[in-house]
Amino acid sequence: MRDRRKFNKKWRGWAIDGLIVTLVIGFFSAGALLVFISTLDLPDLSAFEQRRILQSTKIYDRTGEVVLYDLNQDVKRTAIPYERISHYIKNATVAIEDDTFFQHHGIRPLSILRAMIYNVQGGNLRGQGGSTITQQVIKNALLSPEKAYVRKLKEVILALRLEQVMTKEEILHTYLNESPYGGTIYGVEEASRAFFNKSATDVTLAEAAYLAALPQRPTYFSPYGNHRDALDQRQKRVLAEMRKLDFISEEEYQTAIAEKVEFSASANTGIRAPHFVMYVREQLVERYGEEDLSTKGLKVITTLDYELQEEAEKIIKEYALANEKKFNASNAGMVAMDPKTGDILTMVGSRDYFDKAVDGNYNITLAMRQPGSSIKPFIYAKAFEEGYTPATTLFDVQTQFSTTCSPDNFTSDDGCYSPQNYDNRFRGPVSMRNALAQSLNIPAVKTLYLAGIQDAIKLARDAGLSTLTDWRRYGLTLVLGGGEVKLIDMVGAYSVLANEGVKKPTRSILRIEDIQGNVLEKVEDEAPEGSRIMDREAALQVSDVLSDNVARTPLYGASSLLYFGDRDVAAKTGTTNDKRDAWIFGYTPNLVVGAWAGNNDNRSMTEISGLIVSPLWRAFMDKALAKVDNESFAEPAAIPNDIKPVLRSNGYFVDTTSLLSELGGNTDSTELLQAIYQNTHSILHYVNKDDPRGPYPTNPASDPQYNLWEYGVGVWKSTQFGNLVGAAAENNNQTDPPQEGEPVGNRQN
Repeated sequence: MRDRRKFNKKWRGWAIDGLIVTLVIGFFSAGALLVFISTLDLPDLSAFEQRRILQSTKIYDRTGEVVLYDLNQDVKRTAIPYERISHYIKNATVAIEDDTFFQHHGIRPLSILRAMIYNVQGGNLRGQGGSTITQQVIKNALLSPEKAYVRKLKEVILALRLEQVMTKEEILHTYLNESPYGGTIYGVEEASRAFFNKSATDVTLAEAAYLAALPQRPTYFSPYGNHRDALDQRQKRVLAEMRKLDFISEEEYQTAIAEKVEFSASANTGIRAPHFVMYVREQLVERYGEEDLSTKGLKVITTLDYELQEEAEKIIKEYALANEKKFNASNAGMVAMDPKTGDILTMVGSRDYFDKAVDGNYNITLAMRQPGSSIKPFIYAKAFEEGYTPATTLFDVQTQFSTTCSPDNFTSDDGCYSPQNYDNRFRGPVSMRNALAQSLNIPAVKTLYLAGIQDAIKLARDAGLSTLTDWRRYGLTLVLGGGEVKLIDMVGAYSVLANEGVKKPTRSILRIEDIQGNVLEKVEDEAPEGSRIMDREAALQVSDVLSDNVARTPLYGASSLLYFGDRDVAAKTGTTNDKRDAWIFGYTPNLVVGAWAGNNDNRSMTEISGLIVSPLWRAFMDKALAKVDNESFAEPAAIPNDIKPVLRSNGYFVDTTSLLSELGGNTDSTELLQAIYQNTHSILHYVNKDDPRGPYPTNPASDPQYNLWEYGVGVWKSTQFGNLVGAAAENNNQTDPPQEGEPVGNRQN
């Protein structure tokens, strides 16, 4: 007991000593903080009406001479009395920005602390979270950019002072009249008129919720950008917060949720290459923040070739308007890129940025669309990497690919999958070269199976098609455009083919300077190293096929828009079965151009053909190729003679030379035809799909697709030879697989 009393006495002594030390430290810390605060250069609140002069950020083309956009040019700011601002706007803003605005005294210490912890944990020391409406008024009106923690301290001190000299209504009035709502629009009155063609007095609850949603990230949430879904979600959150705070009734909430809000056409003027500018502006906001763009006077040199951009805009508009009349295809878009640098040279996101009829400010080059057959080159590239060749023989015959369906069920109903070619014809044995060049669907699906779905998707993703995520979702339909991609990403992926398998990151900015001319960012290498994501030989083989005018002639004709005479141009078109998307991609070693035509709202066109998108692509290519050197693709290596005949037979399904040798030179037609008949099989009879150049399979039928593919080949054989070879051949239509090293024609029953 005595020991316990002695311990308790010591504990109390320690506690008292600790309290004294804590008080002393706190006293000196508070003193140090007061001394530090006294050294701060705080603006005088008496000068509150004098607003900071905005130092305008300017965006230039790649020459640094053409101003594409002055971000603060023609700033629109209209102040109106507090009483004329709809109470919906006031309540919506308070609900989403600062729900305790009418209770606090300028700051919310716990919110500031939470924001600081979040920013430190996230490694974002520039974070500006936790600000009240009062703090945001101070920040927007008085403070200039500097180290975040110093400005935050000034912001807190001045917010406390401002609450002493202005009423809550006056502070909210200032905030609503001066907050940025996107581009050059400041204040709710200007925003209401720009977005809804009405005064801030007259907006509906749903419209007010949209206005309140914008100031946090006006560029990202812009109704004219590519994040409209995110804006819609934030508007719903505003309404939910208003309902939670009893600012609106349940009936008002439900009515606002159901209201379809229409935004007026974008009011941006004095802007060149608007879709590209907005694309760049969004990147700048992510790097520097909205405030720095408005105040630092940045000079941004982009990758855009404005001469080509002007040509592209003119061509897109001309052909899109014509397509609307001819094919019910109201819109089009285009991206051009330098594959050696990854530089975006042109970006046209619609036929006219200011054309409300087609939602012109929506950038179709960033939209998710199905690529149709334009995805096929990446599937064949993967197959070539695995050991298949452009001369590999596949059968273009009716085939059921679903293992749960009967081989003779040539439908795609009830889980079955038996696709057709674009012309509903089947060509029998074809080489991979001709199958790709003529965009045949059945050989393409077989190529995807041989290459491996997961491996093919990985290659496509590595090439830049990041939106292709879950291979299970697409299955074998991937090669016919079952996934969704962006035009800008597809151009980047085709750049990998043009650059012999090397991926260069997509670039849109070359240099950024501050107002004093200090370089903040600069591209050091004119041609960055990049990363190899595809075998060089596979890339060369694909380019060789896509630039082979003879191979594509049966589809396009000998003198098509894809043919450039002596100039090497690889090209691939793509369409979707539902007539919603028409694509074309073409490239040389130093230029890649992709174009799309269709309707933003996914309405079907009246026709799908090369006439929809190829003419506008060709018109631009003629202009663009005149500006770049005439470079040719490197030749791929010759296909070895010592590999299996099926991999090198160029569409001939049987090695007839070997057959004739086995027959002792006997050219009796019946015996020869019987031998050919007996040795005609699908490629799965001769290769293990994951190791095509390895040993012949000992049990080909173990492959789950074998019987499905063989059935289609059997039907074709019966049609071609059945009446000629007789019953003997009919009863003898299977052979054992050849032994390793033996030609196809050496095996007979």
